[in-house]
Amino acid sequence: MKKWAIILIIGAFVASCGGDKSSDNQSSEPAAASGPSATEPAKSENPSYDPTRGSGKFTKVDVSPTLDKAMADNGEKVYSVKCSGCHKLTDERLVGPGWAGVTGRNTAEWIMNFSTNTAEMLDKDPKAQAQLEICLVRMPNQNLSDDEARHVYEFMRKNDGVK
Repeated sequence: MKKWAIILIIGAFVASCGGDKSSDNQSSEPAAASGPSATEPAKSENPSYDPTRGSGKFTKVDVSPTLDKAMADNGEKVYSVKCSGCHKLTDERLVGPGWAGVTGRNTAEWIMNFSTNTAEMLDKDPKAQAQLEICLVRMPNQNLSDDEARHVYEFMRKNDGVK
């Protein structure tokens, strides 16, 4: 009797782990026969997503070549309250990635969209998803206002050596 119960449980598990074969990426057809979505998956899956900008409302952030010290000071205050528990100012990972060099790797628009629209970015943005695979922890929504996000970005620039 136990043998049949185990076989039944394993069978149910295997059946539940199966999936719709149409969404399986391992197709027996060649890639060229899969149509236009194979060449542009991001556009066909979500036409409103712009991978150069991220998901969110920030499309153009005016960044001065020199640092806005008042903004950076306000950003440092936000960092100490909402960010420092997970992010170091070096390149060392704590829970999330270290912030050293972050403004050189990402645009202001991407950083501000990610900090104010974290869940959607983690669901849609390939760069955010790659970072999630490394850190293994989704960044929680910190409910940053637009101003706080801009101030934190300016603090990141200060941390990266902008004078």
